[in-house]
Amino acid sequence: SRAINFSLTEAELRQRCKLHEVGISAIEGLPKGGTRLVCLTSRGAEIMRRRYPKEIIDRPQTRHPHFVSALQK
Repeated sequence: SRAINFSLTEAELRQRCKLHEVGISAIEGLPKGGTRLVCLTSRGAEIMRRRYPKEIIDRPQTRHPHFVSALQK
């Protein structure tokens, strides 16, 4: 999966992705702390998993509800 939850802030995660040249498809803060990262490629996700295994949140996380426009209803 290209999606990973980390116990890092969004700024920290953006900095680390830039350092390792990992493209970001989506990034969002989690309600109970941490950040959900979706990498552009599975290779990028694997790089982040190998580099930062201790910062990965393994347990299920609740995400913020997203805005749905009236046109999508």
